[in-house]
Amino acid sequence: MLSNGQDEFYTSILGRQSIPETVVGGKQVASRFLEELFSILFSGYHSERNFTSKDQIIDQLELFRIRWKNLLEPYSSYADREFGRIIPLDDILHNFIAKLPGLYQRMWEDAEAAFLGDPASESIHEVILAYSGFYAGAVHRVANYFFKSDLPIFPKLLSRVAHEATGIDIHPGAEIGRAFFMDHGTGIVIGETTRIADNVKIYQGVTLGALSVNKSLAKQKRHPSIEEGVVIYAGATILGGETVIGKQSIIGGNAWITQSIPPYSVVYQKSEVRVRSANEIQGLDFTI
Repeated sequence: MLSNGQDEFYTSILGRQSIPETVVGGKQVASRFLEELFSILFSGYHSERNFTSKDQIIDQLELFRIRWKNLLEPYSSYADREFGRIIPLDDILHNFIAKLPGLYQRMWEDAEAAFLGDPASESIHEVILAYSGFYAGAVHRVANYFFKSDLPIFPKLLSRVAHEATGIDIHPGAEIGRAFFMDHGTGIVIGETTRIADNVKIYQGVTLGALSVNKSLAKQKRHPSIEEGVVIYAGATILGGETVIGKQSIIGGNAWITQSIPPYSVVYQKSEVRVRSANEIQGLDFTI
């Protein structure tokens, strides 16, 4: 016999199943979407086969569009039922295929930026295959399209796939310019209303975040704007919707910024060096 606590527990599981029940396996669906898309866009990198003609690519993209119109239908139905939003899914996928050339070009520009910006990189092929920053950026460019199309849940699931794979957390609403390079990448967080211009380079552990705001301000700009050519080094935190980092500026590691920086600025934390006494040295005893 079930106790009251157990009965409530099992009842709550029943009542809180997938919302709606037809949106099943969301994470798996998002992963599969990216695998199928990237196997076309990066044939030979994300697949074991290469195309031998343009017609093959055209056919694969058309099959992809038809297949995913059906698989994404639950998210369209959810938008209608929960928010009263009519999602023209067929138009969204047609437009997605039409915009793929531009998205693909942006992805290759990101790969070139990584190759040129990282002395350790030996080829663009290596970037596409092995660089977590490139993968997270490529996924974001896809997720951003669906976010702007008002399709609920799915864009964030795409971003979650990249987050789990790379440790890079980019909200699908963030707007990112051309030739974007995330070096190392782990721990980067980029908020929803962030605006990043062209040729920006950021390192691991950077946060482009919001100051604490009321939920009612959710649709307002809460995250910083980063202008062209800015470099942001590891661990820097830049907060606030009115904060603008001027073009060609350099933000040093671990900087904390909540106000705008003029173009061509250099911001850094001043390190302090102090010589310890012999007694201080003897007192150190720690293990990592």
